[in-house]
Amino acid sequence: MLAAARAAFAERGFDGATIRGIATAAGVDPALVHHYFGSKDQLFLAAIEAPADPAELLPELLAGGPDRLGEGVVRTLLTVWDGPGQAAGLALVRSAIGNEWGARLLREFLATQVLRRVIRSLDHPPAEAELRAALAASQLVGLVVGRYVLKIEPLASAAPEWLVAAVGPTVQRYLTGEVALPG
Repeated sequence: MLAAARAAFAERGFDGATIRGIATAAGVDPALVHHYFGSKDQLFLAAIEAPADPAELLPELLAGGPDRLGEGVVRTLLTVWDGPGQAAGLALVRSAIGNEWGARLLREFLATQVLRRVIRSLDHPPAEAELRAALAASQLVGLVVGRYVLKIEPLASAAPEWLVAAVGPTVQRYLTGEVALPG
């Protein structure tokens, strides 16, 4: 089931993949997929071996309100990456760098499981929200690659709160501030 889910999510994206289609590809009844994984979100997280479930982390992140969102996103990212989920996260990022299939899965994770939920808490038109989410994602992926994959100093050994203070305002600007958007 997980192999069929990975293939479906990579080929059609989160929104295009269906439990029924995944079950058919795996040769099982859709009820079995629901039994083992519950929702499509949970199946997706299992398929990509996500280091954390964003649905569990987002309520606390969003509790600070829109003016603290950048700090909250960076703090949450560092909490996950500095914790036991780091190995799974590194595997996901390294596979994304190495092949298109992995890149699609990571892109879908960031877009549908993390940033779509964050950006929904704001009042932007859909096209603008998508652009702002992509800008924020570029900053967060850069932070992850620089700190955990390439281990660029002093980024790699910096205290998390320093990184929150340094990177949070940029993410905040991408999410809520003045940004020269195309079109």
